[in-house]
Amino acid sequence: MNRTERKLRALAAGHDLVDPVAGFVDLAGIREAVEDLTKAFAPLGRVQHTVAVKACGLAPLLHYLGDLGVDAEVASPGETAVAEAAGVRGPRLVLDSPAKTTAELAHALAEGTAINADNFQELARLDDLVGTAPRSVLGVRINPQVGAGSIGDTSTATTTSKFGVPLRDDRDLLKAAFARRPWLTRLHVHVGSQGCPPELMADGVAAVHGLAEEINAEAGYRQVTSIDLGGGLPVNFESDEHGPTYSDYVATLLAKTPALAGGRYGFVTEFGRSLLAKNGFLATTVEYTKVAGGRPIAVTHAGAQVAARTVLQPEHWPLRLTALHADGTPKTGPGVPQDIAGPLCFAGDLLARERPLPLLDPGDLVVAHDTGAYYFGAHYAYNTLPRPAVHGFTVSERGEVRFTPIRRAQTLAELVADAGGEYAGSLPAA
Repeated sequence: MNRTERKLRALAAGHDLVDPVAGFVDLAGIREAVEDLTKAFAPLGRVQHTVAVKACGLAPLLHYLGDLGVDAEVASPGETAVAEAAGVRGPRLVLDSPAKTTAELAHALAEGTAINADNFQELARLDDLVGTAPRSVLGVRINPQVGAGSIGDTSTATTTSKFGVPLRDDRDLLKAAFARRPWLTRLHVHVGSQGCPPELMADGVAAVHGLAEEINAEAGYRQVTSIDLGGGLPVNFESDEHGPTYSDYVATLLAKTPALAGGRYGFVTEFGRSLLAKNGFLATTVEYTKVAGGRPIAVTHAGAQVAARTVLQPEHWPLRLTALHADGTPKTGPGVPQDIAGPLCFAGDLLARERPLPLLDPGDLVVAHDTGAYYFGAHYAYNTLPRPAVHGFTVSERGEVRFTPIRRAQTLAELVADAGGEYAGSLPAA
């Protein structure tokens, strides 16, 4: 049974879980994605695969991925705490962030977590913390300055990117930094994510591989033993088809830098969107419908609070939408251009503008596809709307659907607590 068939069965079985908006995760799809990933990277030899926790930092998913052999890349104390709670910790974590505190660095070193330093000042902090025999693998994030993709906000290898040490600007300083610190054994590179073609990503990897070869030649031994390739493989949001695939990407890497397959280096990957996006979807209820200026509008419960990028940058992050009846069966009929609106109190809170769909009615469901990455974890708390429930699902060979809770919906009491409810009467009298 393929992903599309599993999705349809899950919707038919779980329509009553959509109250008023919920996320769903195809667990078999994640397992298949991990299998594709590990098979594709086999030609590179020793590879530690990690999932970028920022893409969907839900503890049950991290635990599930951990059982599949996928470790975690974290970029904040919160992401670290969630991963550790999921049982993924110590050497199974890679810490990346442009703003690590001394406390974060100390915790990572105590745990044996790998660290990619973002800048020379961070290296100076590590000088004071590392000691003589660090348990952690320590490296430096490199900005290869190879250029931007089609989305500036997700391009991290521009001339002036805030991430990493700029290679063209500081090549000699980088080599000197490694020469002074024999405990630096890794280089990290991440060109960007959605909008960055694999060819551009391969250019970044080639630049960092060249730097590793230079460092090792000048050291007279293999000081740099591993390269963190980052993540960022773009996702096809236009259909259910995958593309580019992990095999496509590895072929592009090896065409650009054949020596990657030579066994001289171990590797790390940090994929997020490409592992998760197509294995999740959002479903929401249509609460009301109306017509304004001749245009139909369906008001749903899914807006910027669950789809901030789509609402605020629709030109870069459009989502495929499907209309269903209340019982989860597909709705048919001619495509009528209509706005799919969210519940937030600003005019631009729209999942789609003039999207041709069968004309929606109150009680219908709208499904937003390919939302398994970022959409569940990057909640926007405008209007104090609760985080929705997220359900994992599996489908047996006989078509029976089983749901497992990943996250329950946030309660009103929890919202009040987040809003400082315990201090409601603490301010001086007006």
